[in-house]
Amino acid sequence: MGTLGSQVMCDNIPGLVSKQRQLCRQHPKIMQAIGIGLKEWIGECQHQFQNHRWNCNTMARDHNVFGKLLHRSSREAAFVYAISSAGLVYTLTRACSQGELDSCSCDPGKKGTYWDAKGTFDWGGCSDNVDYAIKFSQAFIDAKEKKEKDARALMNLHNNRAGRKAVKRFMKLECKCHGVSGSCNVAHLLAGPWPTSGGRGDYLRKKYNSAAQVVMNQYGTGFTQALRKLKRPTKNDLVYFEDSPDYCIRDYESGSAGTGGRVCNRTSRGADSCEVMCCGRGYDTSRVSRTTKCECKFHWCCAVHCRDCHEEVDVHTCKGPS
Repeated sequence: MGTLGSQVMCDNIPGLVSKQRQLCRQHPKIMQAIGIGLKEWIGECQHQFQNHRWNCNTMARDHNVFGKLLHRSSREAAFVYAISSAGLVYTLTRACSQGELDSCSCDPGKKGTYWDAKGTFDWGGCSDNVDYAIKFSQAFIDAKEKKEKDARALMNLHNNRAGRKAVKRFMKLECKCHGVSGSCNVAHLLAGPWPTSGGRGDYLRKKYNSAAQVVMNQYGTGFTQALRKLKRPTKNDLVYFEDSPDYCIRDYESGSAGTGGRVCNRTSRGADSCEVMCCGRGYDTSRVSRTTKCECKFHWCCAVHCRDCHEEVDVHTCKGPS
């Protein structure tokens, strides 16, 4: 992409501050990689909350992970900032290792001999350059918050950092093993699973569940727990200021799309139940036809043949506010 093309692209991204537009113009290929990766971490957010009143729909609607997606300083906002930051780091880490970017490549620091509890090995292959990805992510995403310099910005900075740290937490060593003993003598470091089950998405979801409600300290430089008897949150924890809304009614300011029209489970007792999902407004039931693969059989070698089975099912959807 030429200089003029990158300038037009960067000027059309809403919500960027001058520092972000400058980085955007300087690194158009990085911005293209971010655009592709954006769909992945929005999808992971929606996967984590698919059966809840808030299902990460604000992210999909706004397509702007660099502005204030959720105006209320809730635990949902904390999760959005953390998973967006983690997603950006992972996307850039992968793009660097695959040679898609001019500004980075494999981790240059992974050279020579290394040893741990499993033995001694030599660095080889292409270790993921997560440090470059973290450095760029911090410069780009944090630029907006550093300009704002208010309580919400401090909260966002904390959760951005927690997201970045989550990627490093899931770095994994992969070895090339040789010989009868299967000993590992050549290894490289990778950024681990994303967004598969057991990866950063699940880890950050647990951090969402245990997020700490905080208040600013008297100096305006950090946080203390809203309930003094609880321990101070660590750099790995998510933090938030305000209680979450119930997300029953559409309200853009709180990041709520409402639950009218959402599919619910009539037999469930969890968050996806019609009683909980529909906020006591009741639900409509419709009969729909669907086709699924059934009676699948494995044929040697190597194919699976299935029948198309048609069935009638009841679908329950929440009524909207009257």
